[in-house]
Amino acid sequence: MSGLKIGVDEAGRGPVIGPLVVCALCIPDEDESVLRELGARDSKELSPAERRDISEKILSEAESSGWGVGIVICEAERIDSNSQYSDLNRLEIELFAEAIEAAAESDSRGTVMADACDVNEERFTRRLVSRLGSDWSKWKVFSRHGMDSQNVVAGAASILAKVRRDDAISVTEAQLGITIGSGYPSDPLTKGAVKQLVSGELPHECLRWSWSTVSDAWMEVHGGPVPLRSENGSTTLQPSLDEW
Repeated sequence: MSGLKIGVDEAGRGPVIGPLVVCALCIPDEDESVLRELGARDSKELSPAERRDISEKILSEAESSGWGVGIVICEAERIDSNSQYSDLNRLEIELFAEAIEAAAESDSRGTVMADACDVNEERFTRRLVSRLGSDWSKWKVFSRHGMDSQNVVAGAASILAKVRRDDAISVTEAQLGITIGSGYPSDPLTKGAVKQLVSGELPHECLRWSWSTVSDAWMEVHGGPVPLRSENGSTTLQPSLDEW
């Protein structure tokens, strides 16, 4: 009996706007050649049109062949809530595990190929193995930087994650009626969008309030520290230095 391969990657770790999306794709070993025929590879090597076309082909093949697809959309609100008691690396371990659990059954056996989001690949692997727990003991887990460019299954997962995040950003732009740009703090379009989105009584929900780009813009507009928010939607105003 052939084994299984799970590729896992994320899109949207660094942007200040929008969700962080993690995708896990599970296929039989022998279907790696199918992914190559579909043109799957590191999403960064593809144009937006190419990514969308290949993403649709992957999802169609997944449906017809019974591949497992697990996509976890981590909204900015969850990222902000997590920042109050943990860090982004640990949150991504949780998101990777959730995606893997959605893509495959633990009592199967195979190999997980994850794009390491930690500067320390071995630490990322240990944490992922620990989070998955003993139920996944039949699986071998490997984490590497740039796994999406080294392994076609991880590359395919990177495409699915990137397209899903792009779709989320497009919806947000349509709702707001403004151009967000790449979402990265260095993007002038994004900087302009952030300034608009902190002008209300609270920062807009699509922003990552815990990012320094947002807190700096909020301070500039409102003259005080940016509010804190929890995953349940509650917000807390932070006292300014003058109030201590």
